[in-house]
Amino acid sequence: MEEPTIGMYEPAPAPYYAGWKRRFFLLLAIVLLVPVFLVVYALVRFGGDRPVVYDTPEEHFKYGSTGGERESGFPYWIFQALPQVCNHLLPGGYRSLGLIFEEGKDLPIGMSRRHYLGLDRTFLNCAVCHTSTVRRSPQDKPQIVLGMPANTFDVMAFERFFFDCAADPKFTASDIVPEARRLARARGEDIDLLDRYLIYPIAVAIMRERLLMLRGRFRFVLHQVDQGLLWGPGRVDTFNSAKVLFNFPMESLDPKELLGASDFPSIWNQGLKRNMQLHWDGNNTLVEERNKSAAFGTGTTPPTIDLKAIGRIEEWIEKVPSPAYPFTVDKELAARGAPLYKQYCASCHGASGQDFSGERVGKVTPIDAVGTDRKRLDSYTYTLAVNQSTLYAGYPHRFNHFRKTFGYANMPLDGLWLRAPYLHNGSVPTLRDLLAPAAERPKVFYRGNDLYDDKNVGFVSAVANESGRTFFKYDTSLEGNSNAGHEGPQYGTHLRAEDKAALLEYLKTF
Repeated sequence: MEEPTIGMYEPAPAPYYAGWKRRFFLLLAIVLLVPVFLVVYALVRFGGDRPVVYDTPEEHFKYGSTGGERESGFPYWIFQALPQVCNHLLPGGYRSLGLIFEEGKDLPIGMSRRHYLGLDRTFLNCAVCHTSTVRRSPQDKPQIVLGMPANTFDVMAFERFFFDCAADPKFTASDIVPEARRLARARGEDIDLLDRYLIYPIAVAIMRERLLMLRGRFRFVLHQVDQGLLWGPGRVDTFNSAKVLFNFPMESLDPKELLGASDFPSIWNQGLKRNMQLHWDGNNTLVEERNKSAAFGTGTTPPTIDLKAIGRIEEWIEKVPSPAYPFTVDKELAARGAPLYKQYCASCHGASGQDFSGERVGKVTPIDAVGTDRKRLDSYTYTLAVNQSTLYAGYPHRFNHFRKTFGYANMPLDGLWLRAPYLHNGSVPTLRDLLAPAAERPKVFYRGNDLYDDKNVGFVSAVANESGRTFFKYDTSLEGNSNAGHEGPQYGTHLRAEDKAALLEYLKTF
């Protein structure tokens, strides 16, 4: 057997080692740099928290974020696609819900946009409940008024659309993503490959599961719908929604507390309303707590609320005045109404539309004295007040001002002409009707029209349809809709017709 030659163990030529070294270091670079690249890409692609920012407080109020997109936001292009995907559930699109679109804007007033965790998201903000439009004549272009009650927006229909669409067989990535991409490309944008084939399909699945979960928790509302107890435009059941968020056993609660629908309020002159009892039932005396509580309706939670953004809104509504009455006022007749207002109204509602002094202004009148529908009062319970005190536990702004009351708060009347329909549940269409005894007030009228009724001081309410729009039929005989109360000698409903006319004219100046 031959001995192996030394040549069998000789080193490889230098070019061989040079090539091997290059391959080694290239492989090492790949091993080291690819994870770094992926981390950087993930941070750029899925990191960041960037709300769309607006220069003026008015634009910020209309379209700025409160932080709700972080937890509750809809992926932006999915939100845009759903009216087409589920068009059998919403043939008129989002406009048919009473949302207001400005020319050149891709979202309605009251919805904001934020890039968060790799997705552009959108959700509600304060303006969705506190902005509406007014037409002075049928031919006029609607004028947007910030801070007034959103009397055309149907929040119950908004919720039902998303709940029903999520339960529909078409709520799938294969239906939604192509429609979302079509809309994006029509606007000069696109949804990239990662979004199309991974992120958006996952988002659709998560969104569907969360909406169906909420649909189950809001079964009590769907039961009201089956009974014909719709809220209608301009109204919301604020505190029963809060109970859902606190995981109250809604199905086993006392039925008398499950129907608290009431009108959206106006939000002007907040600085002048400090220390008053706030909300319809006066359950809080701190403006900042009331604002943070309202922010839960825009999808925020204690960890996700954008305090800086909400601070801009708070600063603006501190001083923003109510709009002046735009129609002609008979000054002589109004002057005759001023002493009548002082006699019958000023102690509860303030010396004037901008002077909120009065011994009972911002204080609660017991329900037996005011006599209005008590459903909203009964919906806010002692148990809920206790639970609200746990919100922001561990934060410097923990809630500690919520209390159960036994009546409704007397509010100032700034911008009164824009706050129709009247009473807390919006059961009286015009101021002229409010000055009549309850037996003479309209039993049935229509809500959701923005055409103004200058003669009666309110919005047109006797018309069921206009230019293809169908308005909401409000029946005062239904539970929670009573138009009784706020009547008798102390409220001026016994006055002579000429005195009522004078008082009505003076109230226009508010």
